[in-house]
Amino acid sequence: MKTNFFNVRIGTYRLPIWSQLGMFIALLNLHACSNSNSKNQNQALVQVPTLELQPMSITLPKTYVSDIQAVQFVEVRVKVEGFVDRIYVDEGQFVKKGQNLFQLTSNEYNEMVNSANARLFQARAEAQAAQLEVDRLKVLVDKNIIARSEYQLALSKKAVAESAISEAESMLKNARTGLSYTTIKAPFDGIVDRIPYKTGSLVTAGDLLTNITDISEIFAYYKVTENEYLKYMRDKIENDTLDDQEVSLILSDGVYYEYTGKLETMEADFEQGTGSIAFRVRFPNPDQLIKHGSTGKVEMSESMEGIFLIPQKSTFEIQDYNYVYIVDKNNTVRVRSFKPIQRFGLFYIADSFEPGDRIIYEGIQQVKDGMEVMPEIKPELEVYDTLVTTKS
Repeated sequence: MKTNFFNVRIGTYRLPIWSQLGMFIALLNLHACSNSNSKNQNQALVQVPTLELQPMSITLPKTYVSDIQAVQFVEVRVKVEGFVDRIYVDEGQFVKKGQNLFQLTSNEYNEMVNSANARLFQARAEAQAAQLEVDRLKVLVDKNIIARSEYQLALSKKAVAESAISEAESMLKNARTGLSYTTIKAPFDGIVDRIPYKTGSLVTAGDLLTNITDISEIFAYYKVTENEYLKYMRDKIENDTLDDQEVSLILSDGVYYEYTGKLETMEADFEQGTGSIAFRVRFPNPDQLIKHGSTGKVEMSESMEGIFLIPQKSTFEIQDYNYVYIVDKNNTVRVRSFKPIQRFGLFYIADSFEPGDRIIYEGIQQVKDGMEVMPEIKPELEVYDTLVTTKS
């Protein structure tokens, strides 16, 4: 039934026209306010950049602190007591195998060699005399001039003389060996380390004269956990070319070494207490840039498939838990916790999301749980373009 605002009655009383006009204007204002509030509510929706997650595959660099050693490192120590007579090389000098390094005083050992030589000559002379006696007695025995027992005694004396020759030869060999220890030679091609004892210094058996290092190649040792070891071995069984993977080396100044290395071998046992095992990578070192005992990091690559990259600026933490804001199909914001696998540049790696999940990319300070928003889809290329910077 249509109401006529200009013919309103209360009981038998008709309202004046001016009152009816006032009521009509008030109703119009109420209706206008209602429409205005509805319009303001629509305008109050926050427009937020949103990223639609999709699974992806990445190559993830993994770094390990490494212990760098020369391919050969030998301590040159004294084997006999004496004074340092001469030093043929200098610290940092490259030497060849067999090259003279040090000379110790050798007069005592020269005399020992001469004495052993004289003893050998004497033993040989006595053996020759014993042989002549045996030959002479043999003729007499054959003619039955003397008893055979005298001949047997001569043979015994000859055997004693011959054993004296062997003893003298052994003494001479030992004397010559001792004499050779007074001249210290390079065991292989390498570089001379610091020389603590100078000419005239008294050294005893076991004293360190210097070190010789061969750094034409270097070894980088790094340790992995048992889980990483098992994963590596399983991947190796499935992929025969895994050993051909190139390994990078990051030097202590953060610069990548220009040569890549090859993973060669590993230790036989896990280290007690830490549960880790060491791997060895060989790197060429033609410029001898890297020295024995240097520090650095070994970088290997690991492929991960079906993971999601979550921008760090899209997340927040509360009591060591990571959260993002999910926008559901009704454009309502919901808080979602997740556990990152690890960091990757400016992203977290996670696997607990579903393809097509929408997260608020930036501006998370403007929203809260249960709030309705107006999502603005952020292009993936624009978001993940930072990966290029991360890899370089």
